[in-house]
Amino acid sequence: MTKVVVFDEFGGPEVMHIVEEPVTEPNAGEVRVRIEAFAVNPLDQMMRSGASPAPVPLPRARLGVEGTGIVDALGPQVTGLKIGDPVILTAVPDAVVRGSYAQYTTVPANRVITRPDPLGITEAAAIWVAFSTAYGALVEKARMRPGDHVLITAASGRVGQAAIQIARQIGAVPIAVTRHTAKKDALLAAGAAAAIATDQTDIVEAVHHHTGGAGADIVLDLVMGPGQQDLLAAARPGGTLVAAGFLDPRPVPFPTGAPLTFFSYRSFEHTLDDVVVKRMSAFLNAGVRLGALQPAIDKVFALDDVVEAHRYLEKGLHTGKIVVTV
Repeated sequence: MTKVVVFDEFGGPEVMHIVEEPVTEPNAGEVRVRIEAFAVNPLDQMMRSGASPAPVPLPRARLGVEGTGIVDALGPQVTGLKIGDPVILTAVPDAVVRGSYAQYTTVPANRVITRPDPLGITEAAAIWVAFSTAYGALVEKARMRPGDHVLITAASGRVGQAAIQIARQIGAVPIAVTRHTAKKDALLAAGAAAAIATDQTDIVEAVHHHTGGAGADIVLDLVMGPGQQDLLAAARPGGTLVAAGFLDPRPVPFPTGAPLTFFSYRSFEHTLDDVVVKRMSAFLNAGVRLGALQPAIDKVFALDDVVEAHRYLEKGLHTGKIVVTV
C-alpha cells in the first residue's frame, strides 16, 4: 500500500487528507517512482481550491506536478533507465490522477530525467518547475543571448529567482523588479545586475537608466494585469515580451501597436516536448555542476504535515520553495 494525499471537495488546506491505496504497477513505457520529496506550487493551491482553469474531477483528486525520487519498477518497453536510478519528474500532466503528493507514482518514462549528483533531495524536488519555466520562456521562446538586458517581474518569486540565475549563466544582464524596496538587497545578492522597487521608483525611467536609454531587450512578465503597459514602455523597440505568469488576475488588453514581439508562455508547451526537455536537462546539469543554478528552499515539511505546508503557502511569506519530504 502507498500513502496518497487526496481531496474530495474544493476548499482550504483542510480538505486534503491522506489515504492508503494499492501500489500501481507501471504500464508499458512507464516507470514507478518512489517519491522522496515534492514541492508545493501555486498550481496545487489552485487545483485544491477549485480555481484551476483545467477541470479537476472529484472525489479522490490528487495533487503534485513536481518531485524527485527513485525508480522503483519498470514497465515493459522501457529502456535507458534501471531500478534504483534517482530521477526528477519533468511533467505530470495528469496530476489529478497520479500527482507527486504520494509515496509512489507512475509516469511515462520520458517524463523523468536523471537527478544531477550535486543536488540534495530537497533541492531536486524544488528545481524543475521554476527553472524549466524560466528557461523555456527566456531561452526557447525569447532566444535570450549574452549581453541582453532582461527585465524580470516578480523577481523575488521562485520563477523570478530562477530567471535571474539562468540569465547570468547565459551571460545576459538581469534587471529585477519587485514591489517592495525591502527586497532590493536580496535580489542584488541573488545575482540581479540591478533591482527596481516599484513602490518608490518609476519602472520605465529606471529601466532606461540601467540600459543607457535603450530599454530592455527581453521582458519576462510573471505578473500580467494592467501593469503590463509599463513593461511595454520599458522594452526597446524590436524587443520581446514573454507573458509567463498570472499573479494579477485583472484583465489586460492584448498588446497592439507596440513594436515588439509578444509571446504567451505555459511551461507544458516545452516540458511535454522530449527534444526540448533534453536541452533543458543538459542546461540544468551544467548549471548545477558549475554552482550557477541553485533553488532557494524556504521550509521543509513532512508528508503528515502537508495541510500545514499549504497553510504556509497561503500566508505568502515564503521567500523560496516549500518542500514536503515523504
